[in-house]
Amino acid sequence: MPARVGSGSRPVQKHGHGEVVQPTAGEPRSELADQSLPRTQVVEIQRARLLAAAVRAVEELGYTRVTVAHITRRARVSRRTFYELFSNREECLLAVIDETLERIDRELIAAAVDDLAWCERTRVGLGVILSFFDREPALARMCVVQAMRGGPTVLERREQILARLAKVIDGGRAEGPRGERCTPLIAEGLVGAAFAIVHTRLLRDERVPLAALLGELMGMIVLPYLGPAATRRELTRPAPDVSPQLTARKQFTVDPLEGLSMRMTYRTAKVLEGIAQRPGVSNREVARHAGIHDQGQVSKLLSRLQRLGLLVNQGPGHIKGEPNSWCLTPSGVLLMRSIALRQSSPHEGQRV
Repeated sequence: MPARVGSGSRPVQKHGHGEVVQPTAGEPRSELADQSLPRTQVVEIQRARLLAAAVRAVEELGYTRVTVAHITRRARVSRRTFYELFSNREECLLAVIDETLERIDRELIAAAVDDLAWCERTRVGLGVILSFFDREPALARMCVVQAMRGGPTVLERREQILARLAKVIDGGRAEGPRGERCTPLIAEGLVGAAFAIVHTRLLRDERVPLAALLGELMGMIVLPYLGPAATRRELTRPAPDVSPQLTARKQFTVDPLEGLSMRMTYRTAKVLEGIAQRPGVSNREVARHAGIHDQGQVSKLLSRLQRLGLLVNQGPGHIKGEPNSWCLTPSGVLLMRSIALRQSSPHEGQRV
């Protein structure tokens, strides 16, 4: 996100049917002036729309009933674009799970869990996971409930996740004489039990936050390694604070075009980019930036973006025979910021 976002107010001028963000003095270009927008970035937006649509489809229909058509229809993205990004439905749904895991990993890193002793590391890490699931219930149900109905690839990823968690819990064997008598199977059993408890709560769709389970789950986990006294301590400890910075983290599975009846093509993105870089540009300048040679085509596209509330024309235009003067509305600025965020957060293993 650009450094100036949230660092100060910028003039906002009412004009026609919308508002336009004005550049401040000495700032001829917008906050996104230095952000390039290659074709792969447009594809990344389409990818985000497909992932968001996949989550909605699974929530509505259940994992086993979802088809590629269900996903593309909700994303308003063509099947051809879908298959440019994913080999099949399973790969798309697996990408949702992997992206969710990446987000949780980032929060665990931010919480510096690796620097803590075993018991505290387990407690803080479990608290981060439960808090994330409370903030993202659809993703929690996708990863914990619906994934159990997935195909071989998804089930294999699920087993990898459980094994990774069991390895963390198994670290309790190094905590003293009691832990030394434990076997790796105990860690597997504890992870399975905790997973089953969370699964049941998500399946019931209860209003009680999952984070409220932290003390009891930790009491169950530490018992075989540290004994009953440690369990009693865990039952009475308050839940750890979750950093506001973590709770406000951008949701990358949210459709950046949600509520807009449009498809983000390369030309559309280049038009928005050109206006973001040079507020007040004319039709001809926009066309040149976007590589559109047909003036009628660029006029239609600009008019459509104006109707969608992304642009506003500050110029007198055809009324006085003068050029149009296009600027982004606040909604247009937010969309371009979303594009910039996605550009700065590439996805590992992306096929584009």
